[in-house]
Amino acid sequence: MDTNKPTQPLLQTKQHFEILDGLRGVAAMSVVTFHFMEWVTFDYSKNFIGHGFLAVDFFFCLSGFVIGYAYDDRISKMGVRSFFTSRIIRLHPLVIAGSVLGLLAFLSDPFGGNPFMFSAGKIILTFICSVLLIPFPVMADRGFNNFSFNAPAWSLFWEYLANIVYAFVLSKISRRILLLLTMLGAVLICFVGYRAGNVMGGWSGPTFWDGGARIWYSFLAGLLIYRSNWIIKNKLGFFGVAVLLFLAFIMPFGNWNWLSEPMVVLFYFPLLIALGAGARLTPHLKKICVFSGNISYPLYMTHYAVLWMFGHYYLAHKPETMKLTFIIVSALILLVGAAYLVMIGYDIPVRNYLSKKRKERLAARHS
Repeated sequence: MDTNKPTQPLLQTKQHFEILDGLRGVAAMSVVTFHFMEWVTFDYSKNFIGHGFLAVDFFFCLSGFVIGYAYDDRISKMGVRSFFTSRIIRLHPLVIAGSVLGLLAFLSDPFGGNPFMFSAGKIILTFICSVLLIPFPVMADRGFNNFSFNAPAWSLFWEYLANIVYAFVLSKISRRILLLLTMLGAVLICFVGYRAGNVMGGWSGPTFWDGGARIWYSFLAGLLIYRSNWIIKNKLGFFGVAVLLFLAFIMPFGNWNWLSEPMVVLFYFPLLIALGAGARLTPHLKKICVFSGNISYPLYMTHYAVLWMFGHYYLAHKPETMKLTFIIVSALILLVGAAYLVMIGYDIPVRNYLSKKRKERLAARHS
């Protein structure tokens, strides 16, 4: 067992890190914007947010920190089964929602997509695999995405695996072993960057294992930050740290990506987690951070259905710059609104229902 876990009052009070919630929202909006801009230009050097995909690595690092913070001191008491149940209730309703929305968009896209190219059996199997988070990269016209109806689900697949490894291994190892595993993950990230020229892989069949390297390092780095209490107290506030995070997504895209991207993942994002956990939050920004954090996961898991429609529209009509800007900005606002409706109308009620049923079963078992 780990004898080096933090004992400082900062981490004993189980405070909520609202600034980290706010940063999660910034990352979610950045990756959604990046996905729009991918359709506008396939040349990432001309994409003003060409490194928006690195938001996923930030998510992974933040997830490691949050999982350690939330479960390190109680997973042994609650048990592995209860831990898995908690994670499934938290994550899977939106996996299903994203799959359903993706399927509906695939079948009803007014601008293209041609679903009649695929047999009913293939569509049904693809949908089932999406709902169950089983990678099934078979649609060539969708870049052999691991999850053809909801491409961003690839990161949830690795998130689930990280949670499994955490429950059986990471929650029980010493900080020294964790450090060694994190260093090994750093080597893998550097290898991926050097071999591929970037670290954007993991979303497709041909780049599948790059996703494993990305979560290996970043999840462990976040967990290591928590267990080492590497929290840097500062006065940057939410906007200060948010600007620093956004700079990573808009940094120049060029021939040095094989080096710059791994450096951002290895050092910059862990630094931002440490700064975000230690920054002071002014009271009037609390609601913004809380909303930003709450909406981030619904937005991330539901936006991609619209992206395929947008992409087919853009390729068919090539709107001029002003019209295109209006469309993208409007779409971003509408997607946030839609994600909010999904959250309050579906995700929260479903999670509350499942949590209630779970408590009732536990109560019946112990009565």
